[in-house]
Amino acid sequence: MSRHLVFVGGVLLALAAVLIEIVTGPPALGWYLLAWALFATALWQARRVPDRQLTALVVAGGLALTAIGLAAPPSSSTDSFRYAWDGRVQAAAISPYDHPPADPALAPLRDDWLFPPECTAPALWPLPDGGCTRINRPTVPTIYPPVAQGYFLLVHWLSPGGARHKVLQLGGWLMAVLALLALCRQAGVRTAAYWAWCPAVPVEAVNNAHVDMLAVLLVVLAFCTVRARGALLGAAVAAKLLPVTVLLGALSGTLANGVAWRRVLRLCVPAALAVGLAYLPYVLASHAPVAGYLLGYIQEERYESPADGNRYAVLRLVMPDSWVPYAAILLLALVVLHVLRHGDPERPWHGALVVTGSLLLLFTPGYSWYALLVVALAAMDGRWEWLGVALAGAIAYVAGPAAHPSPAPACYAVAALAVLIGWAVRRSRTPAALAERLPSACRKD
Repeated sequence: MSRHLVFVGGVLLALAAVLIEIVTGPPALGWYLLAWALFATALWQARRVPDRQLTALVVAGGLALTAIGLAAPPSSSTDSFRYAWDGRVQAAAISPYDHPPADPALAPLRDDWLFPPECTAPALWPLPDGGCTRINRPTVPTIYPPVAQGYFLLVHWLSPGGARHKVLQLGGWLMAVLALLALCRQAGVRTAAYWAWCPAVPVEAVNNAHVDMLAVLLVVLAFCTVRARGALLGAAVAAKLLPVTVLLGALSGTLANGVAWRRVLRLCVPAALAVGLAYLPYVLASHAPVAGYLLGYIQEERYESPADGNRYAVLRLVMPDSWVPYAAILLLALVVLHVLRHGDPERPWHGALVVTGSLLLLFTPGYSWYALLVVALAAMDGRWEWLGVALAGAIAYVAGPAAHPSPAPACYAVAALAVLIGWAVRRSRTPAALAERLPSACRKD
């Protein structure tokens, strides 16, 4: 047995112990940093482990580490309570877009788990009628798109009485494992380890049961096929909206020589049909707009007034606050244009990674689970430098918006610097760049 294999196995055991502390205790930045340090150590040492041994370590380690998320109730997010409520509302033949949880019309659907009779537990939201609930933002309708709503309804149907959050966590674990197996087949076990051992997966995809995992799985499956790629990417967009960046990235190289209309139509038409068909039943069944709380959420997150929060954290280091929203949109548009003109159509997941990662670096959202998509794309593309985006998001989220000084600007700036360094190093190692460095006598005619 390779001593490097033993060492990596020991590091993963230590990582498992730290993850148990994270999911069973209150959020603590020190534990998160230690988990990521162990993750980086395991990846570094895995370079010396033979392929056959590494396969077993990646798959077994991924199964075990993600399962740790099942060890306790959601530790750092209340989103799963909204998922459970939306599923319950739909099971009662009511559109989740029509009523907020606080609406008295839905009072017959309440129970003591989501609406505790005693408002003494932590993380409770007050209701206008004087009660309280575990559901965040109870006075506004849901924000989640229709494919996510279908998943919530399915989980509700599959949940035995009193299951509460556990079936949602099991769903997150199953989807994380399926994504791991697909990544192993598509990209190989060495880069699939980026997903298998990443601390964000057991914490956000499983323990906190974020529906982002559903979108991530659909994206991974989309890049494992060609014929159904457009439909799967459309379904991913209708699950969490953020994968629209993946759809743009998947069009890599379509502007290289004119416009490759056939490829654009082959991808975008099925995607648009998938989104439209997913929304159609809810449009017909709802009396309110199916956008739900989306516009209110954007305002709440202060994307229109960056001086009030930690949005655009990197850009605010180098320019006035009044410029940054416009600069972020312009820079993201330039990134998309570059991918469309110079991206590799044979590796569309690379363009998807660049666009998605750039969006998070430019807008610096405060929620760490958004980066699950970046982790999966980095695993598929083999670009370890983008994992820093997920680490920066985790630090910013655990520290919280009230931290003074906020670590978000420095963390996201370091993550952006790592991406630029990785790009420069890889560019210097391309065959063309290496050929230019060779003496003229060594070059081929």
